[in-house]
Amino acid sequence: MQARLPAASTRLAGKVALVAGGGSSGPGWSIGKACCATLARHGATVCVLDARLDSARDALAAVQALGGKGVALQADVADPQAMQDAVQSIMAEYGRLDILQANAGIGKVGGPEDIDLADWERIQKVNVDSLVIASRLVLPIMREQGGGAIVAVSSVAGLRYLGYPHLAYNVTKAAVIQFARMIAQQYAPYGIRANTVVPGLIDTPRVRHTVARMFTADGDAEKAGAARARQVPMGRMGTPWEVANAVAFLASDEAAYITGTELVVDGGLIGKYA
Repeated sequence: MQARLPAASTRLAGKVALVAGGGSSGPGWSIGKACCATLARHGATVCVLDARLDSARDALAAVQALGGKGVALQADVADPQAMQDAVQSIMAEYGRLDILQANAGIGKVGGPEDIDLADWERIQKVNVDSLVIASRLVLPIMREQGGGAIVAVSSVAGLRYLGYPHLAYNVTKAAVIQFARMIAQQYAPYGIRANTVVPGLIDTPRVRHTVARMFTADGDAEKAGAARARQVPMGRMGTPWEVANAVAFLASDEAAYITGTELVVDGGLIGKYA
């Protein structure tokens, strides 16, 4: 049974969430877009932030179609001024910020001899520096409010080698996990929790149109999907909803005593010997 859009609830009612990287790279449901819809489904006001305004608006439209509310924002997560402007606009509109869901992430295939240093630096900025930028903005707000939740999205690529050289992505996704652990320790006395969701092989628009080239010579998305599914003990790729459900749980008060840890959503992948 694959997870789909969850039933409506009030578990996040009254909370304002900023989803960084909330759009989708193509038609369908990305992890970020599914997180926006899921958080809204549980009652949160969702501020959808994406580098592309049309992507942010598309995700917001999905939120509104479910009866949710929020706003679409455009910003490069690695741009300190753009992020400051975005957070200031959220505070001007809603007066609070309870959840930071850090979802933005990019990558490029290549090992240490192949990766261009400019690509390495850009991947580091988007995947890791963005967490510093966002945290410096939201942590003072959460501390003043008396609490909040940060949920970062990493990847099993940050835990193990997945069969092809993806050095910059793997290294930065490992850094995401440690970053959340450090935030959790330092800010626990202020009622601020920080955790990481670690997705495995998830069926998203990016995977279908980009990662397919890593698995098949002709870039056939169907063949690539089947190849990825065979890697997973459960015999299938995960859905963005399965990741989003984990995000919603860690953002909610149901996880009030959970901080500084990782929730792996991978169908058993990293438990395999080979």
